[in-house]
Amino acid sequence: MSIVTFGEVMTRFRTPDFKRIAQTMPGSLEVSFAGAEANVAASVTMLGGAATFVTALPDNPIGDACVAFLRGVGIETGSIIRTPDGRIGAYYIEAGANQRASSVVYDRADSAVARAPFDAYDWDTAFAGAMRFHVTGITPALSKEAARTTIAAVKHAKKRGLTVSCDLNFRRKLWCWEKGSDPRTLARRTMEEILPFVDLVIANEADAEDVLGIYAGETDVNSGSLAIDRYPEVARAITTSFPSVHMVAITLRESVSASHNRWGAMLYTAETDEALFAPRRDGRYTAHEITHIVDRVGTGDSFGAGLIVALDDPAYAKDLQGALDFAVAASALCHSIEGDFNIVSRAEVEALAGGDTSGRVRR
Repeated sequence: MSIVTFGEVMTRFRTPDFKRIAQTMPGSLEVSFAGAEANVAASVTMLGGAATFVTALPDNPIGDACVAFLRGVGIETGSIIRTPDGRIGAYYIEAGANQRASSVVYDRADSAVARAPFDAYDWDTAFAGAMRFHVTGITPALSKEAARTTIAAVKHAKKRGLTVSCDLNFRRKLWCWEKGSDPRTLARRTMEEILPFVDLVIANEADAEDVLGIYAGETDVNSGSLAIDRYPEVARAITTSFPSVHMVAITLRESVSASHNRWGAMLYTAETDEALFAPRRDGRYTAHEITHIVDRVGTGDSFGAGLIVALDDPAYAKDLQGALDFAVAASALCHSIEGDFNIVSRAEVEALAGGDTSGRVRR
């Protein structure tokens, strides 16, 4: 399978050893590159697919290092444009532990992606030979120009016959480019222009409420309490509002603490009005108990990538439950990897999807 993703890749700064920023700066930070759409592209390549990443980066040594990093994990970088102005965005993360939540500080204003218009990119070359196009709700949150570009890009992808997926990915801190509009209102208005061209919607347990105003019963994500049985209704409401959407996948995270989450997902198909859940035990949904989380940032992206890879794999052509099991296993493993990219093999994912949860040393 081959996929094109579009979005912003950033410099990621992480405090070491669960320290607070105030404990670390001035001092040393762990530096890498990351971003939701780049995360998906990287996970796709590591699971055996082909991925092209479209973005804009400044024409300077930091941009050079970023391109080399992406190319190093197998991403096709020929559609990345380099600009004389703008900058590479950045984010700083404090990893939470126990009852202290993780925290992200964004530094993304006036980035190259936020400035670049739709026609700055060579979309026809990027889409040549591709099967899928993937975007998120993060990029249109960056600026009015980035929103326009994302809307135009999904329209162009549909004209080219690509299957379009979109992860709603609501980021309250970013939706601020229109004065007088609160983040939810601006996000909803913008995403309602994107979703009519989307085939697969991916969301977390709170996105449908934050972006589309669709509630899942008595769910309270802040307390880690999810009304699991109400999520098929959420998915059904999305497909009713946007008839182009054929599938809705929702990750289900119950946060016991920053170090302990319960993790699973649902996949709803509009054609059959059927909802599948994973993981399962004795035929019933039983979430993964993920304790001692190493890094949870990027885990949702690894789910999306795993699902996309499985849906295009002939082995899962008539096995949507197997495809969902694969995606959930991939994202569960991502909780054990430091950094946004899910550096796991297909064999490791398939082993967990098949029920091998022991973590025994392989010799």
